Amino acid sequence: MGSHSEDSLVSSFKIPTIKFTKLFINGEFVDSISGKTFETIDPRTGEVIARIAEGDKEDVDLAVKAARDAFDSGPWPRLPGTERAKIMMKYADLIDQNVEELAALDTIDAGKLFSMGKAVDIPQVANTLRYYAGAADKIHGELSPALAAGCTMVVKPAEQTPLSALYYAHLAKLAGIPDGVLNVVTGFGPTAGAAISSHMDIDVVSFTGSTEVGRKVMQAAAESNLKVVSLELGGKSPLIIFDDANVEVAAQLALVGILFNKGEICVASSRVYVQEGIYDELVKKLVEKAKAWVVGDPFDPQVQQGPQVDKTQFEKILSYIEHGKREGATLLTGGKPLGGKGYYIEPTIFTDFKEEMLIANDEIFGPVMALAKFKTIDEAIERANKTRYGLAAGIVTKDLNVANTVSRSIRAGTIWINCYFAFDNDCPFGGYKMSGFGRDFGLEALHKYLHVKSVVTPLYNTPWL
Repeated sequence: MGSHSEDSLVSSFKIPTIKFTKLFINGEFVDSISGKTFETIDPRTGEVIARIAEGDKEDVDLAVKAARDAFDSGPWPRLPGTERAKIMMKYADLIDQNVEELAALDTIDAGKLFSMGKAVDIPQVANTLRYYAGAADKIHGELSPALAAGCTMVVKPAEQTPLSALYYAHLAKLAGIPDGVLNVVTGFGPTAGAAISSHMDIDVVSFTGSTEVGRKVMQAAAESNLKVVSLELGGKSPLIIFDDANVEVAAQLALVGILFNKGEICVASSRVYVQEGIYDELVKKLVEKAKAWVVGDPFDPQVQQGPQVDKTQFEKILSYIEHGKREGATLLTGGKPLGGKGYYIEPTIFTDFKEEMLIANDEIFGPVMALAKFKTIDEAIERANKTRYGLAAGIVTKDLNVANTVSRSIRAGTIWINCYFAFDNDCPFGGYKMSGFGRDFGLEALHKYLHVKSVVTPLYNTPWL
């Protein structure tokens, strides 16, 4: 089991005052039309942080009207690309200047490690804006690529984590992004989310979430105005470790691959296949590392894993662990909640799983690894592909021929060789199969926010006619 830290830096770190709890529509923070609110919960304690405005269909209608007016008659799409780029650069600078507060909001709202948010996650948001700002004046013909393309938008953040999205809206206003270009409607999927998916005046929907909800988004888009849909959905990503791998390096990659952000990441390496020659040694190393993994308050810089995002997810993960035990997988380590309050779970490793088991089939979205042994390359490829998902995969080997063979054979959108979580703004990201379609990052991400139009004009009395 992972070690649990009861220490807390809350006493030495001042939790920011929650400044923004209302909807952001047409450049203003406003109450929902119904006046309803919902609680956002601190997963470290299970206590209420704040009450957030609960947007509904009527609020989405207002936000869409603001975005449509800003697109049809506002300055943003008509600005030269260089001017949009300047504003996006200022937006990125403001994010950097407020990195500590943004990271703290994600920590208290989502249980993310404060140190990771401050050093990696929030700076990456700023860098992504800068990347697409550089493309804004190079367009021949998600937030950052959509802004670069001159689009206007309505953003609905996950209901579990609305705080940072509202703060980003505030910074967008400060950066000079015109009113109506960026609107944020907080609320629930079956109401606000459904209203967006089925809205007749929205041209494109980009959705990140579960495959089940992705289906509903597609259906609503088809039954309304056939809007373009881009989906980044679930994953059950395999990590394949060959006999020639460095066991220490491979074990660390495997562990971080499943425990990063407490397993709440779509590309988590939740299925790990290890070649038989190093299997026993690697299992021993993995168990040692998992037991030493520090779970606790995400503000503590010594902590490696914070709480799950909410009680529902916490209970879902524990339910999958029980399924794994009942279906006959061997629980090597972990499997239990940690601490007296909050939504903490031990790093958990199963072995002897079969692909038809729920722990091998379903996206658990938690710190649960399924570990198996394989003999040949062909067996590894076959087992890795035995999933309805196809978001990512990892390969650990020193043999370039093996790496090339396996990477070309696995049906997944991103293949990492001797690394994991190696994201880059130049590297398009997206899924195969039921992990969705469409790409984020790279210039590929711009394409979903652009339409190709052919304009033909005859040139009379010219030498060419």
